Amino acid sequence: MATKAEAKAEGLTPELRAKMALALDVDDLVEALRLARQLAPWFGVAKVGLELYTAAGPDAVGALLDSGFDVFLDLKLHDIPTTVGKAANVAGALGARYLTMHAHGGAEMMRAGVEGFHSGATNAGLEAPTAVAITVLTSDADAPAHIMPNRLRLAVEAGCGGIVCAGTSLKDVRELSPRTFRVVPGIRAAGGDKHDQPNAVTPELALAEGADLLVIGRAVTLSDNPAGAAAALFAEV
Repeated sequence: MATKAEAKAEGLTPELRAKMALALDVDDLVEALRLARQLAPWFGVAKVGLELYTAAGPDAVGALLDSGFDVFLDLKLHDIPTTVGKAANVAGALGARYLTMHAHGGAEMMRAGVEGFHSGATNAGLEAPTAVAITVLTSDADAPAHIMPNRLRLAVEAGCGGIVCAGTSLKDVRELSPRTFRVVPGIRAAGGDKHDQPNAVTPELALAEGADLLVIGRAVTLSDNPAGAAAALFAEV
């Protein structure tokens, strides 16, 4: 087993890299690719959110796939079922591995998104992707306790393979739906700046509680030394 110093130099194992999604929340594809390649030893998944997708569109997905990353397309779809289904179909055809939509949109909307996402991937000859429902935003510290379980239930009924939830909700999700793929944003080092993520947790805690994919952005991307920040963040993993 590698020592902590060796892990810092070499990055994570392929199994752990597949559990780490780098949030490329920038408005320039060149900058996004620079960050992704610099941090590739620690991340196997690249998250394309609204900012980067608005700036670069489908080219962002293609460029990151070509760079060897799985793509987490975080568009948080929320519209009428027909629109969500058609948009999800495009996302599947692009090769996105994961796609988010708001559970608040209801089971019918999510079901259309799941079907569209899978259909797009199938028609493009790609493996089945995972549709992910947003339960409660991690910036929402005041959401009533019943919201997450209710939205989890809707997501499961709609056929979503995964959900996004706060690290503090992992135990409940594991008990309510143990087979659901669990995505946790707001990952921070112990004592680090939580920014607008009041429910932030460390990577060690999230993994210990059963997270399947950790979304990490500003904890490393805002650093003057992103690779060093990543090494420090994952030193205990």
